[in-house]
Amino acid sequence: MTQRINEQLSGMCVGIAGAGGLGSNCAMALIRAGVGKLTLVDFDVVSESNLNRQFYFADQVGMKKVEALFDNLKRIRPYAALTIHPVRVTPQNIHLLFADCDVVVEALDAAEEKMWFIQEMFVQMPDTPLVAASGMAGYGALESLRVVRQGNLIICGDGATEVSEEFPPLAPRVGVVACMQADVVAELLLREE
Repeated sequence: MTQRINEQLSGMCVGIAGAGGLGSNCAMALIRAGVGKLTLVDFDVVSESNLNRQFYFADQVGMKKVEALFDNLKRIRPYAALTIHPVRVTPQNIHLLFADCDVVVEALDAAEEKMWFIQEMFVQMPDTPLVAASGMAGYGALESLRVVRQGNLIICGDGATEVSEEFPPLAPRVGVVACMQADVVAELLLREE
């Protein structure tokens, strides 16, 4: 069974929009699970403030996130097929960036970005499952985290907790939601025969 799972995951492609706390940690979990192809999209660079929750290292500060993530993921699985795009995701380029993906992960920062991305995915790629996240800031209350399924849209998180001074994005909770996203992706990919 393990060989079948490895063979199936190694031939699948997952797109990840955003390479911050959610995207970088989700990508790491997917590569460790055996997903063979990732398309990584983010325009940002690694900053020192990212190191508390994102899959980057101090010597990568100043690098483009997708380039640093490429290096880190290749250290885990050298033969993985990684495609990186150091650009901002826009309504105009969604289909170009993610057309070959079996599943897409939404890992964007701002609520407004998340909303238009989800809406555009429904319009442009309605048959592609989308695994999004909402409500992962702060700490504790892990029992409030859940997976909500609405057709091809699956949302991980508590759906409520926004980033604030009182509830900053911290590695444990962000990492749990990123791994929830990766687990949902694996489930979707392994269902497809």
